[in-house]
Amino acid sequence: MRHSEYYTDDVLRFFRDRPLELALYEDLFRRLEEAFPDALVKVQKSQISFYGRHLFAAVSLPLRRKKDWPENSILVTFGLSCQKQSPRIAVATEPYPNRWTHHVLVSAPGQIDGELLDWLREAWQFSESKGGRS
Repeated sequence: MRHSEYYTDDVLRFFRDRPLELALYEDLFRRLEEAFPDALVKVQKSQISFYGRHLFAAVSLPLRRKKDWPENSILVTFGLSCQKQSPRIAVATEPYPNRWTHHVLVSAPGQIDGELLDWLREAWQFSESKGGRS
């Protein structure tokens, strides 16, 4: 996967004082790197973004934590053309017609599974097929 020369330092800074979240992210990153070797990853202030032609997924730290959410978790965000129905999806919104943003809370390595990776593959395909928007 493509990234800047400062990627490792930027990731460590992003997850500063959050070793459990860092470990979850590293597990997810390894799986994404296998599935999308040509993708680009950018560490930004509020999220780590994954791009093909366009943004297809992001990882962030939950800022507004719901009462029943685990204390240590990452939020995996991806866009699809339709809304997925699953108890795993914490929030789904339709910011544009036929463009659904989904947020999945990941608090254990076992949650980085086939279902989540299938959604991310679908998000990759959706982002590669849409035109004009990043």
